[in-house]
Amino acid sequence: MAMSSGQPVPSLTQEILGHLGLASKTAAWGTLGTLRTCLNFSVDKDVQRLLRAIAGPGVDRSTIVDVLTNRSREQRQLISRTFQERTQQASSGPAKDVATEILATRAPAQLQECLAAYKHDFQTEVEEDIKVETSGVLRDLLLALAKGSREGYSGIIDYNLAEQDVQALKQPAGPCSEGTWVIILTQRNLEHLRRVFELYRQRTGHELEEAVQTRFHGDSQVALLGLASVIRNTALYFAEKLHRALQEPEPNYQALMRILISRSETDLLSIRAEFKKKFGKSLYSSLQDAVRGDCRSALLALCRAEDL
Repeated sequence: MAMSSGQPVPSLTQEILGHLGLASKTAAWGTLGTLRTCLNFSVDKDVQRLLRAIAGPGVDRSTIVDVLTNRSREQRQLISRTFQERTQQASSGPAKDVATEILATRAPAQLQECLAAYKHDFQTEVEEDIKVETSGVLRDLLLALAKGSREGYSGIIDYNLAEQDVQALKQPAGPCSEGTWVIILTQRNLEHLRRVFELYRQRTGHELEEAVQTRFHGDSQVALLGLASVIRNTALYFAEKLHRALQEPEPNYQALMRILISRSETDLLSIRAEFKKKFGKSLYSSLQDAVRGDCRSALLALCRAEDL
């Protein structure tokens, strides 16, 4: 989602795609050319190798060079198309999911540091990119979260306000009611919202998430469901994200590193407990079984220990 005010900064993905067309002509057996057709070529295997090469905290440049310099032009073009399709599929939805995660789960001081770093790195305010890259309820939700104006918990639950919020959330779908959902879910303190969730279930016979699935669609629905999970149980929210990252055909190293690093000084012990409770296996053992390569020891060190 990041953009610069001047020339766009090329990503590693763009660099790789730019170099895939390394030669203008295909060399053939019997010529003096150095790039020849790979007889055991598999586009899926090569794309997976490239994805693994850029997924970890360091870039495996030897793998990238091997793929770029040992395939014919036609093979590289096929790799390029497939690589671009897969990275676009993996980045469009998840990029917005990551934005929701960061904006919804960082403490106010951490959020301000994130926003300041974003402005420094990309020379633009995050709000401006949100306005460009999103629309509708998702845009309103992310902009509201970026303000960091959620109320702090005073230790007192306002039961009258909780009842009012439930009634407001029950109103028929429409532009005005959508704005009400954004205001309530992004400004009320978490303890208050958990009370609202319980009252909503008592008054309607349905969980609030069921209403989200009925009233909202696409990215807005995904973001609101994610926010509801954060409100209900932040540690469980992250445990489920870690589990999904580990269950992919290749572990999602970016998600694993982001979550383990960002939560290691706040609530990783709670996340570990929720992971073991929900999935019947410790996070440490799950990392040991799924993760390979240089970052394995770093991830295990962040996780710290086995939960018996």
